[in-house]
Amino acid sequence: MSPLTGDRSQDTVELSIGGMTCASCANRIERKLNKLDGVTATVNYATEKAKVTFGEGVDPQTLIAEIEKTGYTAALPVKPGSGTQQDGSQTDPADELRPLRQRLVTSVVLAVPVIAMAMIPALQFTNWQWLSLVLAAPVVAYAGWPFHRAAWTNLRHGAATMDTLVSLGTLAALGWSLWALFLGSAGTPGMTHPFAFTIERTDGSGNIYLEAAAGVTAFILAGRYFEARSKRRAGAALRALLELGAKDVTVLRDGHEIRVPSDQLKVGDRFMVRPGEKIATDGVIEEGSSAIDASMLTGESVPVEVGPGAAVTGATVNAGGRLLIRATRIGADTQLAQMARLVEDAQTGKAAVQRLADRVSGIFVPIVIALAVGTLGYWLGTGDGVGAAFTAAVAVLIIACPCALGLATPTALLVGTGRGAQLGILIKGPEVLESTRKINTVVLDKTGTVTEGKMTLTGVHLADGEDATEVLRLAGALEHASEHPIAQAIARGAAERVGELPAAEDFANLEGLGVQGIVDGHAVLVGRPALLAEWSQQLPVELERKLQAAQAAGRTAVAAGWDGKARAVLVVADTIKPTSAEAIRRLRALGLRPVLLTGDNAAVARSVAAEVGIDEVIAEVLPAGKVDVVKRLQAEGRSVAMVGDGVNDAAALAQADLGLAMGTGTDAAIEASDLTLVRGDLRVAADAIRLSRRTLATIRGNLFWAFAYNVAALPLAALGLLNPMIAGAAMAFSSVFVVGNSLRLRGFR
Repeated sequence: MSPLTGDRSQDTVELSIGGMTCASCANRIERKLNKLDGVTATVNYATEKAKVTFGEGVDPQTLIAEIEKTGYTAALPVKPGSGTQQDGSQTDPADELRPLRQRLVTSVVLAVPVIAMAMIPALQFTNWQWLSLVLAAPVVAYAGWPFHRAAWTNLRHGAATMDTLVSLGTLAALGWSLWALFLGSAGTPGMTHPFAFTIERTDGSGNIYLEAAAGVTAFILAGRYFEARSKRRAGAALRALLELGAKDVTVLRDGHEIRVPSDQLKVGDRFMVRPGEKIATDGVIEEGSSAIDASMLTGESVPVEVGPGAAVTGATVNAGGRLLIRATRIGADTQLAQMARLVEDAQTGKAAVQRLADRVSGIFVPIVIALAVGTLGYWLGTGDGVGAAFTAAVAVLIIACPCALGLATPTALLVGTGRGAQLGILIKGPEVLESTRKINTVVLDKTGTVTEGKMTLTGVHLADGEDATEVLRLAGALEHASEHPIAQAIARGAAERVGELPAAEDFANLEGLGVQGIVDGHAVLVGRPALLAEWSQQLPVELERKLQAAQAAGRTAVAAGWDGKARAVLVVADTIKPTSAEAIRRLRALGLRPVLLTGDNAAVARSVAAEVGIDEVIAEVLPAGKVDVVKRLQAEGRSVAMVGDGVNDAAALAQADLGLAMGTGTDAAIEASDLTLVRGDLRVAADAIRLSRRTLATIRGNLFWAFAYNVAALPLAALGLLNPMIAGAAMAFSSVFVVGNSLRLRGFR
């Protein structure tokens, strides 16, 4: 998939960003890029991606250079399924966490004894404080190096981030301890001090803070590690999609079969797929018939029967015979790539709630540093001693790190959109989540959404003494020779019920009336009653009544007769999906008012609506009129969701407050929608709205706890009621809490 898309005047590139440690970093890079002429950038801390739209005169290398000036790294993204960056360098996703894990293990192994000695007076042997220094110094210097490096980079650029707080807090604690050991009385052999894990004022004048420096570093590294690991797990849906495609393919070139990597396929290439192999790309079957397992795309466990002329999707599995397929879409145009792009777009967009968190974290750090300096000055001014003042100031620096704030939205979005992808719900962007909260009306297109979207034989009404099997055999055989959709529906229904159909002879298609021909020696007629009347085959009164009743219900009815007598009336209709009635009940349970919208006649629409439980019907609407209907409902003060599948629904999907496209529908509908339902099952629409609302609720819950935590804890620290050790533990726990709360979305059913 090329990272560059768009027209000649505007291009979009997605860059992988390295070195970000919190939401403030993302905020800084975003501000830097947006200062460039013609550049619009969105940077996401959770996905470590920058989505940048730029005009002429700007190229990706300029953008990368600008980001590197800010102190971070940037690169064009990895090609899907390869391990190679687009500049040619190799990456191994398994190694991403290794440096962080090494620093975490080092900090835990060395910090635990330091904390134990500080907390347990019984372990404070002679000169224990010097052993603490030997163990704590590498933790602060080596394990905490990423924080110090980021803080220094930020300082050079006149900025401050969460890392500034961590670095300041741990270096201050280490610096104080070094002063106390070498220049104060803390280094005296036999020195001991008790450790109380309580919220109260402390005087640190006789204390060393090595356990705070080492412990805070270890706690924050642990939070960062589990956060990084959860980001990888949450983004697994996207990686899984990209890994689904076939790696190589057997192509027919000059009459020979050759095996080539699948990314070398071109549109129009013909390729072989043997039983058990994945289909390399989207295409049309030219030879062979088989069953295709499309469960990874649709969630349906039953394989789909296909033959010549059938369209097939890349990454589905050929479960039956050998197929010759002509490639119609490759690379970024395939359904698989489009699905992956939808998931990634959803995860790199920003909801309004996240933009709020980014703005807050951008101004939060300078305020906290000012508060820490103010706290230090205040306690020094009250004469409580340097130790107490220093203790309170360090606690303020440590407790204030709003890592939880930066994680609140991205982690919930990652997990929510990833879970949606697994369930066949593709959420186009985080702003979609906020739309679902307000929706109170759901407009449903009829054909292909509530109904199957294809004609089916639904009824066979017989004259007295007739045999249904014989009627279906003869009428089905004659209709099989016609290409008319109604004829094909009758032929299909007949074949399903009676098996193989005989061949028709002397077949003739009578325009506007029906068809005639010879089947098994019988002169058979199928069509309008007028056609049978021409051959003196009048419908009996009972059959006439059945035909009129079917037409009144909006169904299509045709008469069948042979050998001088009318024998049956066959009824054809677009059948309602078996899950539609249950879907309507689920949508009502979500507080939504369903409306059926269709271009069909009112009788058909009312019949379908009554069967699935919809009260409000708007029928006989032209495609352009669907947009007007949505606008009218919005003008009435309703917040409208639209569910559709056809090209004629695309404009209405775009106009609606929330557009949901059936994945079994057209590309135009899918492009215009906010949510795509991979399966053609209306129940998934209810699931999509439930998942979106649950994800939004999780984001709001995360933000509340992150804000509440900082607001509640900062005054305690400033009042000297939290020592730096407890502050670090509490700060790390808040991040873990937010990540854990987001991961609960993985259990959504």
